[in-house]
Amino acid sequence: MAMDRTLQAVIAACGSFFVITLVFAAVYLLCKGSKSKSARSRRTRAIGNPTQLTCVAVDESASFDPSLKVSMEEVVRATRNFNKDLVVGDGGFGLVYKAQLSDGLKVAIKKLDPDAFQGFREFQAEMETLGKLRHRNIVKILGYCVSGADRILIYEFMERGNLDRWLHDSSSTDFDGMDDTSGNRLPLSWKTRNKIVKGVANGLAYLHGLDKPIIHRDIKASNVLLDKEYEAHIADFGLARSIDSASSHVSTQFAGTMGYMPPEYKEGFTVATVRADVFSFGILMLEVATGRRPNLPTTFDGKEVMGFYPKKKEVMGLVEWSRKMVADNRHMEMVDSSISREELDEENVKKYFEIAGICAHENSRQRPAMKDVFELLNELST
Repeated sequence: MAMDRTLQAVIAACGSFFVITLVFAAVYLLCKGSKSKSARSRRTRAIGNPTQLTCVAVDESASFDPSLKVSMEEVVRATRNFNKDLVVGDGGFGLVYKAQLSDGLKVAIKKLDPDAFQGFREFQAEMETLGKLRHRNIVKILGYCVSGADRILIYEFMERGNLDRWLHDSSSTDFDGMDDTSGNRLPLSWKTRNKIVKGVANGLAYLHGLDKPIIHRDIKASNVLLDKEYEAHIADFGLARSIDSASSHVSTQFAGTMGYMPPEYKEGFTVATVRADVFSFGILMLEVATGRRPNLPTTFDGKEVMGFYPKKKEVMGLVEWSRKMVADNRHMEMVDSSISREELDEENVKKYFEIAGICAHENSRQRPAMKDVFELLNELST
């Protein structure tokens, strides 16, 4: 009997030792696997499918094109340590640099303001969404780099720069363009302006038509880039939000740029909707056609008093001014004076401003969907 108890004790001790050994082995393997995964996550990776992004490291480089290899070291070299002489844009979310990678590819590199994204996870989520976008009128994000607080975006390079410079800065020569003998840019023709507007409308229709619509929230001239053929590419998605098809994105702060924001924002309505993008697009249409900045006041000549007093001048915004001009059937006077009148068709101009007007309607419910706007613009003869 005593022998049996001794044998049982030995067996129990062996079993306990075996179990403890298994537990320690499991813990060791888990730790080793976690360490190996962490080390791999800090390497530069080429990603064929952006949805496979799972890294949560603080130092990260990734490309959305398997043939492109990016790293922070490469970005620093290509921008000559972010030399100010290479700056070609200064959007609301950071500076944009013109650069050339070691393989000869020209790119636009954007160094985001540290406050543009709250943290790495938010930044990574935005990149997963935007990295999937493939449309002729949406600027392509080639990759990104993260190092500490630095957030770097790498875009395809647009030869003609942004639309704002073509409309308002005739002396700028940072990008290729149609210049005259004096070195100044020639104004965009009416046909080219129509092409640009249609491109933006097509890009927005694509964003709004996704299974989970994307609201840009900052449509303006400086966020429209032009390629060599003057094809428009919507850029700068720093404020963009993805929403469910049956809901809106609730924001606690205003988003957008003064002059382009819809009137409902003035009433404290901060919900992000596709209708806000439509309004901004309507303002952009007016800016493109008139050459007037929407965030600067303009004047409207009132009726003469008693037939001999000077005309009264009323100061107002671009939308109010355009409504008064349309009401007085002065469409042709609204067109940018730099555009040759020989290429203008009065009926075409009227229809153009009608479309702009319904997009910039004060009542958001009266604004059309962007796919309908695109169809209306395609009916215009140029």
